[in-house]
Amino acid sequence: MPRRLRVVLMTAVSLMAGSVIAPPPASAVIGGTTSTYAPWAVRILVDGRPTCTGTAVAPRWVISASHCFFEQGMPVADRRIELRFGSLDERRGTVVRPVAGGRVGATDADMMLIKVAPMKVRTAPLATDGALPGRTVRQYGWGATCAGDENACQSPVLKEAELRVVRPDDARCEGYTAPGGSDFCMEKVSGIPAGGDSGGPVMSIAPHGAETLVGVFDGSDREEIAEAGEVSRQRAWIRSVIRR
Repeated sequence: MPRRLRVVLMTAVSLMAGSVIAPPPASAVIGGTTSTYAPWAVRILVDGRPTCTGTAVAPRWVISASHCFFEQGMPVADRRIELRFGSLDERRGTVVRPVAGGRVGATDADMMLIKVAPMKVRTAPLATDGALPGRTVRQYGWGATCAGDENACQSPVLKEAELRVVRPDDARCEGYTAPGGSDFCMEKVSGIPAGGDSGGPVMSIAPHGAETLVGVFDGSDREEIAEAGEVSRQRAWIRSVIRR
């Protein structure tokens, strides 16, 4: 089995992604802290069940991970998906649904843009610079807070983990990044993302309102290493889509 352990969110999604991965030890649980500010964060549900996290990047567009919207290799129908924004408590968020035909996936990254009805929300600015080794970032999500059945312990409130970008040739990143690829690798500082956090924002650390979206989280080993798609590499594609 490859070292790469992509975060899976629901049983159906794990079947789409490949073999179901055995749960990690308790020390691998996300931990981290409860978020107090993240107006651009969006919770994603399928059939009313929490699955992924996303980021509002325009009043009608949310970015998340492509793998969140497939089951057994087939797209999840728009009518089954809802997105909640405007509250750090997912139970209080305002609900919107995808616009028919409004999902656009990147060709070379695990990213998808989802068009929705207009949202009154602060959107996340896109980073213009890359994720440089040594940089500390924050990853946000409503994902798992326990070992074992991650679907049974999705957090109702937004949490955050602090991570540090490491070199892509770091031996711990084998299977997560490749030279010239679209992902970057991070090590745990405080907390580690897990199931339910996929697609969530990886943000620069800055005063409230000055953060930029550095990455879109798409996998971790639940212990010390995580990965994300690099937004600066996809900036032109994102901007071209949200202008539609």
